[in-house]
Amino acid sequence: MKVRPNKIMSVVTRLGLPAEVTYTRRVDAVSGQVLVVRALEEKRVYDQVELTTGRMAHVGRGDILVGALGRRDALRGFVGRVPESIKAGDTIHLLNLGGVLGEAVSENRDVGHSLRVEVLGMVTRDGEGLNLEDAALGEPPAGARVPPLIVVSGPCMTSGKTVAACELIAGLSQRGYTVGGAKLTGVAAVRDPLNMEDHGARKVLTFQDCGLPSTAGMDDVAPVAKRVLRWLEAEAGSDLDVVVAEMGDGIIGQYGVDTILRDPEFKTFIHAHVLAANDLVAAWGGVRWLQENDLAVDVIVGPATDNQVGMRYVQDELGVGASNARTDAPGFVALVEEAAFARSATPKSS
Repeated sequence: MKVRPNKIMSVVTRLGLPAEVTYTRRVDAVSGQVLVVRALEEKRVYDQVELTTGRMAHVGRGDILVGALGRRDALRGFVGRVPESIKAGDTIHLLNLGGVLGEAVSENRDVGHSLRVEVLGMVTRDGEGLNLEDAALGEPPAGARVPPLIVVSGPCMTSGKTVAACELIAGLSQRGYTVGGAKLTGVAAVRDPLNMEDHGARKVLTFQDCGLPSTAGMDDVAPVAKRVLRWLEAEAGSDLDVVVAEMGDGIIGQYGVDTILRDPEFKTFIHAHVLAANDLVAAWGGVRWLQENDLAVDVIVGPATDNQVGMRYVQDELGVGASNARTDAPGFVALVEEAAFARSATPKSS
């Protein structure tokens, strides 16, 4: 069977699907499997999806959508799982704006219930069910190195990590560095990598490029993170001075940030670590957790540094550099550059 979907969502971007797709009513209930679904309702909140272009579009009742099965464990959003079995006609849910689909098991009152969709079938290519892994990056070229790494982490979603990462990319690029961007954990969407590109990143890759709809529930995300970083260097032509890597979700959570940060090899890549903290308790707890795992924090940003009260606490009580990526981006970038390169490194492009 063939159908021309109203919206092809960004989770399937790497597959390069045509405007008209072929599908079968048989469905394989596995993570990453690409499905055709029909919207059963229209919402006023959390009512948009992200297309493969990065553009946002409202979902109307009856719209035909293409997305992929996956898991989500959002503290401030939906929690959902891939059902054990799925058949055409079943009702499942839209779990995120990027088009990850699954069975919602918990909701958040700020975004209402997750949008219900009817399963029409599984997208096929050459007669076989299509999965995100079919377009995934494999093993990187032999000898691909990992460039110096600036990690941006935080206690949870919406703590200011993306703003900090993008300001770093823009500021370091303006200072003559060739900068790559990465998002190593989270749930699939293209707006953050596109934002990194818009701020000057030479090349951006994410866990999504490795065929994952999300990193939620994975036992160990470190191998995927290291594959992403080595592919960045390979695809950027071996000329990256530094990579700014954002960790989606929190250092404590279900998306595997902790498995990456605890990885002994990954630790050797880190030249500077930025912690985006919502408040002073998050700043204190984040610093303590990282120190307990033999990880230093070089600069704290985010709402905890919105005024002098937080800045003084971070500097005097925690002994960590403090800056605000929104109000003093140049000062923030200078602090991180000093931590990462001790002001002695010369960018390759200089």
